[in-house]
Amino acid sequence: METNITKNQLKSLQVSLLALRLGVFIVMFVWMTDKFVNPAHNIAIFEKFYAIEGLSITLTYAIGVLQAVLVFAFLLGIKKRISYGLIFIIHGASTLFSFPRYLEPYDNMLFFAAWPMWAACLALYLLRDLDTLFTIKATN
Repeated sequence: METNITKNQLKSLQVSLLALRLGVFIVMFVWMTDKFVNPAHNIAIFEKFYAIEGLSITLTYAIGVLQAVLVFAFLLGIKKRISYGLIFIIHGASTLFSFPRYLEPYDNMLFFAAWPMWAACLALYLLRDLDTLFTIKATN
């Protein structure tokens, strides 16, 4: 099915994708900076949610650096297939690893915000070629 969209509709779509990208970036940026600001918190998260014990502060910082590269590549639209895809996978894993929290919804209501964010990550990945506002176009 071929669809013709107007310039106004395309502009609205691009602004919407930018808004989604900025919203996802804000969350991912805070997750990333937490590894530097409060590495003990990140270590506790890895133990509680991912069953990974004994994570060192140095490794937490290294994960934070890698995550920073990814998060800023995502923000700038660099290598979209890779950066958007990894953001989708990482956030999806985090969402799914939190599954026991969803079984007690009224004790863990904030965890449910992960689902629409994961949907936003999917939309950004699928529409990455149309997400062009404030991106580095030469490296898609």
